[in-house]
Amino acid sequence: MKLVLIGPPGSGKGTQALKLKEQYGIPHLSSGDVLRAQVAAGTEFGKKIKVYMDRGEIGPAELITEVILHHLGENCPGGFILDGFPRTLYQADKLSGQHRIDAALFIDVSEKEITSRITGRRICRNCNRIFHVKTNPPKTADRCDACGSPLYHRPDDNEETVVNRIRVYNDETRPVLDFYNSAGLLRTINGERDTEVIFREIVGLLG
Repeated sequence: MKLVLIGPPGSGKGTQALKLKEQYGIPHLSSGDVLRAQVAAGTEFGKKIKVYMDRGEIGPAELITEVILHHLGENCPGGFILDGFPRTLYQADKLSGQHRIDAALFIDVSEKEITSRITGRRICRNCNRIFHVKTNPPKTADRCDACGSPLYHRPDDNEETVVNRIRVYNDETRPVLDFYNSAGLLRTINGERDTEVIFREIVGLLG
């Protein structure tokens, strides 16, 4: 399958993508992880995109699209779960030009809930599992339950940046929903429920 997960930042896309990966054995590609890896490696693209990421902005669609599509072609020819891409109509159109998408899953969450989730989010440095200081704390402070690696708080997971990320999402990503809805591929899921409940609904929708 070739799946697209859509939703505002902090909606739980990453959590559901990991569960879907385990369920179906399909590679999970987080656009954010790919971009942050470029920044960490100090590539020319990484240097350019870091300026935008530090402001909580998405960055130039053309540059991001080129890197993501290249990664898909090199690493995920048989199927994938896309988390955080496409974010614009331009990206959705370019993706559809190279891949036949089976379903676009929209995880719907309110802005108030998003802010609470993101500012309390902690992520494993090794396996990328996501925890929350209040709603899903690790059993051992600052350590991943799954692999024991350190957890970290992303520097852009602060309230000021979150507000800007939500604005950018509403401006640029919402129209992508219309794109997939018109193609008959959009499935909407209430994201303000237990993660297992959401996962079971997604599996049911995928048949």
